Amino acid sequence: MKYYIIAGEASGDLHGSNLMRQIKEKDPKAEFRFWGGDLMSDVAGSPPVKHYRDLAFMGFFEVVANLKTILRNIKFCKEDLVQWDPDVLVLIDYPGFNLRIAKFARENGIRVNYYISPQIWAWKQKRVYDIKRDVDRMLVILPFEKAFYRDFEMEVDFVGHPLLDAIEGYQKEDEQVVRESLGLDDRPVIALLPGSRKQEISTLLPLILSLVKNYPEFQFVVAGAPSQDEEFYRTLIGDHPVRLVKNSTYRLLSLAHAAIVTSGTATLETALFRVPEVVVYKGNPISYQIAKRLVKVKYISLVNLIMDREVVTELIQSDVNPRKLKSELDKILDPSHRAKLSEDLDDLYHKLGGIGASEHAATIIVEEASK
Repeated sequence: MKYYIIAGEASGDLHGSNLMRQIKEKDPKAEFRFWGGDLMSDVAGSPPVKHYRDLAFMGFFEVVANLKTILRNIKFCKEDLVQWDPDVLVLIDYPGFNLRIAKFARENGIRVNYYISPQIWAWKQKRVYDIKRDVDRMLVILPFEKAFYRDFEMEVDFVGHPLLDAIEGYQKEDEQVVRESLGLDDRPVIALLPGSRKQEISTLLPLILSLVKNYPEFQFVVAGAPSQDEEFYRTLIGDHPVRLVKNSTYRLLSLAHAAIVTSGTATLETALFRVPEVVVYKGNPISYQIAKRLVKVKYISLVNLIMDREVVTELIQSDVNPRKLKSELDKILDPSHRAKLSEDLDDLYHKLGGIGASEHAATIIVEEASK
């Protein structure tokens, strides 16, 4: 059967690749056409129609500035979808783009499965009515989302969180082997995960690097996003005694003592590796002020949203400054604070429903494709 899959961000590429792998297990003759990244390409054995690095625009101001490109991509996707005529269209998060494609697909008789719900519980809740109209099957990954949709008289499938699968599948290596392969010494590691988009990395990484001089007993290591060139990071790092590693985020987290992480999926990945973290977010001021008035949730990190309380500290906008960064990093390096945090992170793992999300989702999607 033919599966057309659209993922518009790095996290979607990860979850899309694991989903595709499971679909192939259940449907050995599966054909894929997809928008995504290198991980999905590895599974499919072919390049994406469009790479996510050419699709991800973050914030209101940035979307407006790139509106022509976005509309051109939507037009092309519609034409490509009809021409390829899949058995099922699988959308992975990325709502601004994917909900438009869902409407078009329904109008053209193409079955729509949505894997990983848009965060409509945070803002733009009226989008739920578009989802009810246009999506044949919604597969959610956060435990509170099933109840959210039920409030709108819509039944969805909770499949568990695919990050548990991704981390479970990570083959843990000897710590010393990892250190040597990444060029690290024996000092404790503070991992820096400044995001995947160029604009957020450019904004946040210089602020985070201002801490390095205060912690000579630690080594700071930047996890480079696969979508960004090494030279881009080198320019930002400059003379700071900081290592850069690429395509090794899980290896880095497996030995990290603490982390500073940009809000997004990486906050949950870091927590599932049981690494104490400080979460940071600093966006375009105009975009932030608009979002602040529209967003309906108390937290920006997935960790705190799932736990429904502050487990990890969140520094937002002007709070992302050297003084507060140092104060919060000191806290998560303190043994007494780490002990309580460790208990909270164990609770987080159990709330997410266990491993098997990718397989569960693939079972549903293969069944849907055969209808």
